[in-house]
Amino acid sequence: MGAFWSVVGGEEGGSPETGLGDLPELCAAAVMVNLDPTEICQLAKMNRVFRGAASADFVWQAKLPENYSYLMGFVSDEKGRRRFRKKDIYARLCRPISLDGGNREFWIEKRKGGVCMAIASKALVITGIDDRRYWSYVPTGESRFQYVAYLQQIWWFEVVGEIDFCFPAGTYSLYFRLHVGRPAKRFGRRVCTSDHIHGWDIKPARFQLSTSDGQQSLTQCYLDKPGTWVMHHVGDFVVRKSNDPIKVKFSVAQIDCTHTKGGLCVDGAFIYPKGYREESIFDIRC
Repeated sequence: MGAFWSVVGGEEGGSPETGLGDLPELCAAAVMVNLDPTEICQLAKMNRVFRGAASADFVWQAKLPENYSYLMGFVSDEKGRRRFRKKDIYARLCRPISLDGGNREFWIEKRKGGVCMAIASKALVITGIDDRRYWSYVPTGESRFQYVAYLQQIWWFEVVGEIDFCFPAGTYSLYFRLHVGRPAKRFGRRVCTSDHIHGWDIKPARFQLSTSDGQQSLTQCYLDKPGTWVMHHVGDFVVRKSNDPIKVKFSVAQIDCTHTKGGLCVDGAFIYPKGYREESIFDIRC
Protein backbone atom coordinates (compact mmCIF):
# COMPACT_ATOMS: atom_id res chain seq x y z
CA MET A 1 0.00 0.00 0.00
CA GLY A 2 2.88 2.36 0.90
CA ALA A 3 4.65 1.48 -2.32
CA PHE A 4 1.52 2.31 -4.31
CA TRP A 5 1.21 5.79 -2.83
CA SER A 6 4.89 6.46 -3.29
CA VAL A 7 4.57 5.59 -6.97
CA VAL A 8 1.52 7.84 -7.26
CA GLY A 9 3.52 10.61 -5.64
CA GLY A 10 6.35 10.09 -8.11
CA GLU A 11 9.00 8.56 -5.86
CA GLU A 12 9.78 5.32 -4.07
CA GLY A 13 12.56 4.74 -1.59
CA GLY A 14 13.73 8.31 -1.98
CA SER A 15 14.45 7.94 -5.72
CA PRO A 16 12.45 9.74 -8.40
CA GLU A 17 10.21 7.36 -10.29
CA THR A 18 7.69 7.75 -13.08
CA GLY A 19 4.26 8.07 -11.45
CA LEU A 20 0.74 9.10 -12.29
CA GLY A 21 1.85 12.71 -12.12
CA ASP A 22 3.92 12.11 -15.25
CA LEU A 23 1.02 10.70 -17.24
CA PRO A 24 0.25 12.85 -20.31
CA GLU A 25 -2.87 14.91 -19.70
CA LEU A 26 -4.44 13.68 -22.93
CA CYS A 27 -4.05 10.05 -21.81
CA ALA A 28 -5.62 10.83 -18.44
CA ALA A 29 -8.54 12.52 -20.21
CA ALA A 30 -8.99 9.49 -22.48
CA VAL A 31 -9.41 7.33 -19.35
CA MET A 32 -11.88 9.77 -17.82
CA VAL A 33 -14.20 9.58 -20.83
CA ASN A 34 -15.17 6.08 -19.64
CA LEU A 35 -15.88 7.11 -16.02
CA ASP A 36 -18.94 8.48 -14.27
CA PRO A 37 -18.90 12.23 -13.50
CA THR A 38 -18.52 11.55 -9.77
CA GLU A 39 -15.46 9.37 -10.46
CA ILE A 40 -13.99 12.09 -12.69
CA CYS A 41 -14.33 14.63 -9.89
CA GLN A 42 -12.63 12.27 -7.44
CA LEU A 43 -9.69 11.68 -9.81
CA ALA A 44 -9.34 15.43 -10.36
CA LYS A 45 -8.31 15.76 -6.71
CA MET A 46 -5.26 13.51 -7.14
CA ASN A 47 -2.83 15.86 -8.92
CA ARG A 48 -2.60 18.67 -11.44
CA VAL A 49 -2.51 16.29 -14.44
CA PHE A 50 -5.88 14.75 -13.57
CA ARG A 51 -7.22 18.15 -12.58
CA GLY A 52 -6.35 19.52 -16.00
CA ALA A 53 -7.65 16.43 -17.79
CA ALA A 54 -10.95 16.72 -15.90
CA SER A 55 -11.58 20.08 -17.58
CA ALA A 56 -11.18 18.80 -21.14
CA ASP A 57 -14.21 19.54 -23.30
CA PHE A 58 -14.31 16.10 -24.93
CA VAL A 59 -14.53 14.42 -21.49
CA TRP A 60 -17.70 16.29 -20.60
CA GLN A 61 -19.11 16.23 -24.13
CA ALA A 62 -19.48 12.47 -23.65
CA LYS A 63 -21.49 13.03 -20.44
CA LEU A 64 -23.88 15.61 -21.83
CA PRO A 65 -27.27 14.69 -23.34
CA GLU A 66 -27.32 14.77 -27.13
CA ASN A 67 -29.70 17.74 -27.07
CA TYR A 68 -27.85 19.77 -24.43
CA SER A 69 -28.01 22.89 -26.63
CA TYR A 70 -31.82 22.72 -26.53
CA LEU A 71 -31.77 22.27 -22.75
CA MET A 72 -29.36 25.17 -22.28
CA GLY A 73 -31.76 27.34 -24.26
CA PHE A 74 -33.88 27.54 -21.09
CA VAL A 75 -31.03 29.06 -19.08
CA SER A 76 -31.81 32.74 -18.63
CA ASP A 77 -28.19 33.96 -18.65
CA GLU A 78 -27.69 34.06 -22.44
CA LYS A 79 -24.31 35.79 -22.17
CA GLY A 80 -23.14 33.11 -19.76
CA ARG A 81 -24.23 30.35 -22.16
CA ARG A 82 -21.79 31.57 -24.80
CA ARG A 83 -18.75 31.40 -22.54
CA PHE A 84 -19.57 28.08 -20.86
CA ARG A 85 -17.15 25.20 -21.32
CA LYS A 86 -18.63 21.71 -21.59
CA LYS A 87 -17.80 21.12 -17.93
CA ASP A 88 -19.67 24.30 -16.97
CA ILE A 89 -22.65 23.32 -19.15
CA TYR A 90 -22.83 19.94 -17.42
CA ALA A 91 -22.66 21.55 -13.98
CA ARG A 92 -25.39 24.06 -14.89
CA LEU A 93 -27.73 21.39 -16.24
CA CYS A 94 -27.35 19.40 -13.02
CA ARG A 95 -28.95 22.29 -11.15
CA PRO A 96 -32.73 22.87 -11.47
CA ILE A 97 -33.77 25.13 -14.35
CA SER A 98 -37.16 26.83 -13.88
CA LEU A 99 -39.92 26.92 -16.48
CA ASP A 100 -43.47 28.26 -16.52
CA GLY A 101 -42.86 30.99 -13.97
CA GLY A 102 -41.28 28.56 -11.52
CA ASN A 103 -44.12 26.02 -11.63
CA ARG A 104 -41.98 23.51 -13.50
CA GLU A 105 -38.29 22.71 -13.39
CA PHE A 106 -35.92 20.20 -14.91
CA TRP A 107 -32.36 19.02 -14.37
CA ILE A 108 -30.17 16.16 -15.55
CA GLU A 109 -29.32 13.31 -13.22
CA LYS A 110 -25.58 13.12 -12.65
CA ARG A 111 -24.71 9.57 -13.63
CA LYS A 112 -26.46 8.88 -16.94
CA GLY A 113 -27.43 12.35 -18.15
CA GLY A 114 -31.17 11.72 -18.43
CA VAL A 115 -33.59 14.56 -17.71
CA CYS A 116 -35.64 14.74 -14.50
CA MET A 117 -38.65 17.05 -14.36
CA ALA A 118 -40.87 18.32 -11.54
CA ILE A 119 -44.31 19.80 -12.27
CA ALA A 120 -46.06 21.72 -9.49
CA SER A 121 -49.76 21.43 -8.74
CA LYS A 122 -50.29 24.98 -10.07
CA ALA A 123 -49.10 23.78 -13.49
CA LEU A 124 -51.82 21.08 -13.55
CA VAL A 125 -55.48 21.36 -14.51
CA ILE A 126 -57.46 20.49 -11.37
CA THR A 127 -61.24 20.25 -11.55
CA GLY A 128 -62.81 22.73 -9.11
CA ILE A 129 -59.51 24.34 -8.09
CA ASP A 130 -61.01 27.87 -8.17
CA ASP A 131 -63.76 27.01 -5.69
CA ARG A 132 -62.52 27.34 -2.11
CA ARG A 133 -65.26 25.00 -0.92
CA TYR A 134 -63.32 22.19 -2.60
CA TRP A 135 -59.67 23.08 -3.01
CA SER A 136 -57.05 25.41 -1.54
CA TYR A 137 -53.31 25.90 -1.92
CA VAL A 138 -51.50 25.44 1.37
CA PRO A 139 -47.86 26.24 2.16
CA THR A 140 -45.60 23.40 3.26
CA GLY A 141 -41.91 22.68 3.49
CA GLU A 142 -42.59 19.11 2.34
CA SER A 143 -42.84 20.17 -1.31
CA ARG A 144 -39.95 21.35 -3.44
CA PHE A 145 -42.32 24.11 -4.61
CA GLN A 146 -43.21 25.05 -1.00
CA TYR A 147 -46.95 24.56 -1.54
CA VAL A 148 -49.47 21.84 -2.39
CA ALA A 149 -53.09 21.71 -3.54
CA TYR A 150 -55.33 20.39 -0.75
CA LEU A 151 -58.73 18.82 -1.45
CA GLN A 152 -61.34 19.14 1.28
CA GLN A 153 -64.27 17.46 -0.49
CA ILE A 154 -65.48 16.95 -4.05
CA TRP A 155 -67.64 14.63 -6.14
CA TRP A 156 -65.53 14.70 -9.31
CA PHE A 157 -61.80 14.33 -8.60
CA GLU A 158 -59.61 14.83 -11.65
CA VAL A 159 -56.09 16.23 -12.12
CA VAL A 160 -54.66 16.53 -15.63
CA GLY A 161 -51.23 17.56 -16.86
CA GLU A 162 -49.55 17.96 -20.22
CA ILE A 163 -45.98 18.65 -21.30
CA ASP A 164 -44.36 19.21 -24.68
CA PHE A 165 -40.60 18.80 -24.38
CA CYS A 166 -37.47 17.40 -26.04
CA PHE A 167 -36.25 14.72 -23.66
CA PRO A 168 -32.93 12.98 -24.32
CA ALA A 169 -33.50 9.56 -25.88
CA GLY A 170 -34.39 6.88 -23.34
CA THR A 171 -37.22 5.47 -21.25
CA TYR A 172 -38.90 7.65 -18.63
CA SER A 173 -41.25 7.00 -15.72
CA LEU A 174 -43.96 9.44 -14.67
CA TYR A 175 -45.37 9.72 -11.14
CA PHE A 176 -47.97 11.69 -9.20
CA ARG A 177 -46.85 12.63 -5.68
CA LEU A 178 -49.90 12.43 -3.40
CA HIS A 179 -50.56 12.47 0.33
CA VAL A 180 -53.76 11.28 2.01
CA GLY A 181 -54.36 13.65 4.89
CA ARG A 182 -52.92 17.10 5.48
CA PRO A 183 -49.38 17.20 6.91
CA ALA A 184 -48.65 19.90 9.46
CA LYS A 185 -46.31 20.84 12.30
CA ARG A 186 -47.56 20.93 15.87
CA PHE A 187 -45.20 21.84 18.72
CA GLY A 188 -42.29 21.15 16.37
CA ARG A 189 -43.49 17.65 15.45
CA ARG A 190 -44.96 16.42 12.19
CA VAL A 191 -48.61 15.43 12.39
CA CYS A 192 -51.20 14.42 9.81
CA THR A 193 -54.67 15.96 9.97
CA SER A 194 -57.24 13.36 8.95
CA ASP A 195 -60.42 15.44 9.36
CA HIS A 196 -61.42 15.39 5.67
CA ILE A 197 -60.20 11.92 4.66
CA HIS A 198 -63.01 9.89 3.11
CA GLY A 199 -64.10 8.16 -0.07
CA TRP A 200 -60.76 6.76 -1.26
CA ASP A 201 -61.49 3.21 -0.06
CA ILE A 202 -64.64 2.85 -2.17
CA LYS A 203 -63.18 2.97 -5.67
CA PRO A 204 -59.54 3.05 -6.88
CA ALA A 205 -58.05 6.11 -8.53
CA ARG A 206 -57.25 5.76 -12.25
CA PHE A 207 -53.85 6.87 -13.51
CA GLN A 208 -53.50 7.40 -17.25
CA LEU A 209 -50.71 8.43 -19.61
CA SER A 210 -50.63 8.94 -23.38
CA THR A 211 -48.07 10.42 -25.77
CA SER A 212 -48.23 12.14 -29.14
CA ASP A 213 -46.66 9.07 -30.82
CA GLY A 214 -49.34 6.66 -29.57
CA GLN A 215 -47.92 5.26 -26.34
CA GLN A 216 -50.49 4.64 -23.60
CA SER A 217 -50.64 3.41 -20.03
CA LEU A 218 -53.47 2.82 -17.55
CA THR A 219 -53.19 1.75 -13.91
CA GLN A 220 -55.55 1.75 -10.91
CA CYS A 221 -54.65 2.14 -7.28
CA TYR A 222 -56.45 2.73 -3.98
CA LEU A 223 -55.22 5.80 -2.12
CA ASP A 224 -55.04 4.01 1.19
CA LYS A 225 -51.88 5.11 2.98
CA PRO A 226 -52.61 8.22 5.08
CA GLY A 227 -49.79 10.25 6.57
CA THR A 228 -47.19 9.41 3.90
CA TRP A 229 -46.15 11.00 0.64
CA VAL A 230 -46.50 8.36 -2.07
CA MET A 231 -45.11 8.42 -5.59
CA HIS A 232 -47.84 6.76 -7.65
CA HIS A 233 -46.46 5.31 -10.87
CA VAL A 234 -48.61 6.49 -13.78
CA GLY A 235 -46.65 4.78 -16.55
CA ASP A 236 -43.51 4.77 -18.71
CA PHE A 237 -42.85 6.30 -22.10
CA VAL A 238 -40.00 5.94 -24.59
CA VAL A 239 -38.22 8.82 -26.32
CA ARG A 240 -36.51 7.67 -29.51
CA LYS A 241 -35.05 10.94 -30.83
CA SER A 242 -33.55 13.55 -28.55
CA ASN A 243 -34.27 16.50 -30.81
CA ASP A 244 -37.91 15.67 -31.52
CA PRO A 245 -40.43 17.08 -29.02
CA ILE A 246 -42.83 14.61 -27.47
CA LYS A 247 -46.18 15.59 -25.98
CA VAL A 248 -47.15 13.66 -22.85
CA LYS A 249 -50.62 13.89 -21.31
CA PHE A 250 -51.25 12.35 -17.88
CA SER A 251 -54.00 12.30 -15.31
CA VAL A 252 -55.32 10.90 -12.05
CA ALA A 253 -59.06 10.69 -11.51
CA GLN A 254 -61.77 9.20 -9.30
CA ILE A 255 -64.99 10.34 -10.91
CA ASP A 256 -67.56 7.99 -9.45
CA CYS A 257 -70.19 10.57 -8.44
CA THR A 258 -72.07 8.20 -6.14
CA HIS A 259 -69.89 9.45 -3.28
CA THR A 260 -67.65 12.35 -2.32
CA LYS A 261 -63.99 12.06 -1.52
CA GLY A 262 -61.60 14.38 0.28
CA GLY A 263 -58.56 14.91 2.49
CA LEU A 264 -55.90 14.68 -0.24
CA CYS A 265 -52.77 16.73 -0.98
CA VAL A 266 -51.48 16.95 -4.56
CA ASP A 267 -47.84 18.00 -4.70
CA GLY A 268 -47.44 17.56 -8.46
CA ALA A 269 -46.02 15.21 -11.06
CA PHE A 270 -42.46 13.97 -11.51
CA ILE A 271 -40.63 12.46 -14.46
CA TYR A 272 -37.44 10.44 -14.00
CA PRO A 273 -35.30 8.26 -16.28
CA LYS A 274 -36.59 4.72 -15.75
CA GLY A 275 -34.66 3.01 -12.99
CA TYR A 276 -33.41 6.25 -11.45
CA ARG A 277 -32.66 5.17 -7.89
CA GLU A 278 -33.16 8.46 -6.07
CA GLU A 279 -36.88 7.95 -6.52
CA SER A 280 -36.63 5.25 -3.84
CA ILE A 281 -36.64 7.96 -1.15
CA PHE A 282 -40.41 7.96 -1.69
CA ASP A 283 -42.87 5.16 -1.14
CA ILE A 284 -43.74 4.04 -4.69
CA ARG A 285 -47.10 2.45 -5.45
CA CYS A 286 -48.95 0.96 -8.46
